[in-house]
Amino acid sequence: MNKRMISLDDIISNEEYGNIRSSKRKEMIELKKFRRLDIGPVASLYFESKETMIYQIQEMAFVEKITREELHEELLSYNPLVPNGRELTATMMIEIDDPLRRKNFLSRLGGVEEKVKIIIGENEIYADYEKDVDRTTSEGKASAVHFLHFKFTDQLVEAFKNINNIIQIGIDHEAYGHLSIVSDRVRYELAKEFI
Repeated sequence: MNKRMISLDDIISNEEYGNIRSSKRKEMIELKKFRRLDIGPVASLYFESKETMIYQIQEMAFVEKITREELHEELLSYNPLVPNGRELTATMMIEIDDPLRRKNFLSRLGGVEEKVKIIIGENEIYADYEKDVDRTTSEGKASAVHFLHFKFTDQLVEAFKNINNIIQIGIDHEAYGHLSIVSDRVRYELAKEFI
């Protein structure tokens, strides 16, 4: 089995997790601080890792009282979001509190999942998105949540790690065009995903 994938051995019992839940939450808040990037006023990318996925599984199992036997299905759902060593994976959230404003905004954002990119110098890496679920309706309304994969070549990994290169992440959708510069601290954290 791929060592980067999550197995049942990585998941502790709900009872054990309950004993460490508070400290694990603090640990994850600290870790995720440098794995989030805001792109414009309403879009954020949360870059995943094996640790963040294990945490999400543990939380879900604890809250929903999922048994170890039921966890197999969850692992099938979460493992595709664990970076494979040559990619970055992210959950993109469109975060608008007002329901009417959110609905109107998302109705103009169809296909946004195809317009997210990482820019390293002259190189652009457009996201591959999870295609098993349509994130844009036939009417052009986008979902508020998207699961993205940015696939890297060896050369792009080296360019990403090179602190002399400016890295930007952006969305070039006609209804939402924004770019953000990746800080050195975020770059350092994300570079841990490359093997």
